[in-house]
Amino acid sequence: MTSLRSEARRRRAVATLGAVSAGLLVLSACEKPTPMATVTVGTNSVSSETDCYNDGKAVPTAELAKCLKSKDIKSIKVDPDETVRFGVDPDIADKGWTILMNGQPLTDTSTKTYRTIPGSVFFNAQYGAQGNTTVVSIQQGETNVTGLWSFKLTKDA
Repeated sequence: MTSLRSEARRRRAVATLGAVSAGLLVLSACEKPTPMATVTVGTNSVSSETDCYNDGKAVPTAELAKCLKSKDIKSIKVDPDETVRFGVDPDIADKGWTILMNGQPLTDTSTKTYRTIPGSVFFNAQYGAQGNTTVVSIQQGETNVTGLWSFKLTKDA
């Protein structure tokens, strides 16, 4: 009787160990999500992961140029009288990040997770704006760019 119980326990232990191992194997095959960046205007927000991210390593320049020209960019309406808030995951902030407007630096590099800019800036020709739509990017890294998150800001008013 005792040997049957210990045999049953042994089988359960082996089955449990096998299930745990299979679960870990499946999880290790999943890709780690890229850090998120968010743009908020009033009560509206848009968040994005990016394809231009190399897990802490420099993204090739040709790939960055392609990402800046991407047509698949999330969009948000901006009233020029509103404040535009930019938020980034700590993973982005730790390496330093810059806000780009139409591919040109708009801010200095920051290691904070949050920044604000008046909405009027994004439609002002003095800052390089042209028309009622502006592409704004968050660039991770200063000399070695390790990520790029882009958003389309459309004038609302």
